[in-house]
Amino acid sequence: MLLQGLKVVDFSAYIAGPGAAGMLCDWGADVIKVERPGGDSMRHVFADLANAVDSNPTFEVDNRGKRAVVLDITKAEGREALAKLAAGADVFVTNVRPVSLRRYGLDDATLRAANPRLVYAVITGYGLEGPDAHLPGFDVTAFWARSGIAYMTAPKGAEPFNRTSGMGDHTTSLATVSAILAALYERERTGEGRLVQTSLLATGVYLMSSDMAVQLKFGRVASVRPRDNPVSALSNYFRTADDRWLVNNPRGGSKDWEKLAAALGRPDLVTDERFATGKARRRNARELTAELDAAFAALPFEEAARRLDAADLVWAPMQTPAQAAADPQIEAAGAFLRIDPGDGGEPFRSPAPPARFPGADVEVRPRAPRLGEHTREVLGELGYSPGEIDAMFASGASA
Repeated sequence: MLLQGLKVVDFSAYIAGPGAAGMLCDWGADVIKVERPGGDSMRHVFADLANAVDSNPTFEVDNRGKRAVVLDITKAEGREALAKLAAGADVFVTNVRPVSLRRYGLDDATLRAANPRLVYAVITGYGLEGPDAHLPGFDVTAFWARSGIAYMTAPKGAEPFNRTSGMGDHTTSLATVSAILAALYERERTGEGRLVQTSLLATGVYLMSSDMAVQLKFGRVASVRPRDNPVSALSNYFRTADDRWLVNNPRGGSKDWEKLAAALGRPDLVTDERFATGKARRRNARELTAELDAAFAALPFEEAARRLDAADLVWAPMQTPAQAAADPQIEAAGAFLRIDPGDGGEPFRSPAPPARFPGADVEVRPRAPRLGEHTREVLGELGYSPGEIDAMFASGASA
């Protein structure tokens, strides 16, 4: 595997940190997940459905294949064990608040003084500097709302709406993995690790960087328009006769407009003076949307799809998660892998990291570890005797 031999300590919880460490684990790294007593909060997402499900898919996706250790860093023995793990590691990933890390001697400066080769990756809501760096931040607050994404994903004047969790977290996971790999590459030249940091806030701003670049350059940016009165009627969502939605996204120029009109059986729209030029189509976007709505509404989805493909137009169905899970192209693109439950049961599907390595793809991964499943094993590898391990368990420093 690509990262075989890389040792990673994952001292993080929820999604962004575990997701970053989870990708490194999927690619071959030996990842030790260190949890406080009681465990990562994500372990308990489905606690009230214990009788309905036999696993926690949201925890599995970010923690499969890791080894799990429980250490209480409020106790000296727990802090010492975590510092020993970091002393022998290549990468340390954390999203614990920096003030707590400094209080317990687990900050970047302390751990890298003992292990100069360590790449220390810290994930925060708002960054390490600035007036609000100390604030707690979650996906929906730092990434979604404060970055501007929430504003840019709803039509102007619409009330804000909540969205599913994890999107900003997992985007930040990708950013964190990129930063870690860049630092490891630098270490190959210098022999020294470094501090790398990512934040939900900065990731959110980068995710909408096309719009933000316009804002920074011109001092304003176009807001999202309602579907029935878009900036471009051609780049829009349409509903077919059988109540399915698709999105059309034309290339620049007018050729795709002519192809679309022909595919919908409305070549007359091309010569209609209201829609004859790009400027006219923008000016009369509401009217053109109504015409296109009527044309799509007359076609069943499969027929619309056939015509759009025959015209080589850029479009896609708007799918539910259930439809996406059954989409053969998504499967073929490598978007899923299998997790071996370890109990003799059939492997089950889980989202895969969005990068492929032809010839080295991993199709089946071990399940996520039980809380503290490998504590004794890992402490033994650090040189603790069975008696010392028993004493740590008795004191509550580990579990």
